[in-house]
Amino acid sequence: MKIRLFCLIVILAVLSGCAQDKMEVSYYTGKQLTIGVVGEPPIQKGHTVIYEKITFEELKNIEYLSDFDAVFITKDNLLQAANKEFKSVYKTASIPFFFIQSTKSHIPFTHEELSYETVPDLSPDMYATGYFKNRDEFLTWGYGLHNNEENQTNIEDVYTRIFQTIASIDKERNEHEEPI
Repeated sequence: MKIRLFCLIVILAVLSGCAQDKMEVSYYTGKQLTIGVVGEPPIQKGHTVIYEKITFEELKNIEYLSDFDAVFITKDNLLQAANKEFKSVYKTASIPFFFIQSTKSHIPFTHEELSYETVPDLSPDMYATGYFKNRDEFLTWGYGLHNNEENQTNIEDVYTRIFQTIASIDKERNEHEEPI
């Protein structure tokens, strides 16, 4: 009888340890966001987000970008996104940019003298990096995966946190606008 009780306790301890490591996704359900995406938009459900594919040519048009709450640049487009012609866009547009699956932080996208190839992996544990130039300051963010494991649940969690960041920027911007 004592052996059965001991085995039951061990099994429950192991199962509760596994359950603590499992993560549940909470979806972003705030104000609807419109995100411009250079590359393929992520496939997601449950978020109040609209994705619109944009080109690098459209990325140069700051007036056009003002229609978006943020811009995502996907992994396959990071090399081109670090070209000099786009660096001023990231610094002058009034929206945040998120570089998906960049392990090089915001550095190759915002420093004129550096290229994507010359910047080492500065954040190998990050899944996405964000950059936002607001007046005289700039903000950056890094978003890692839970337990550094790439799976759908952990990726959804990263996007939820990014959407929350975008919504907080939008809310702060609206609070500081001058009344007409």
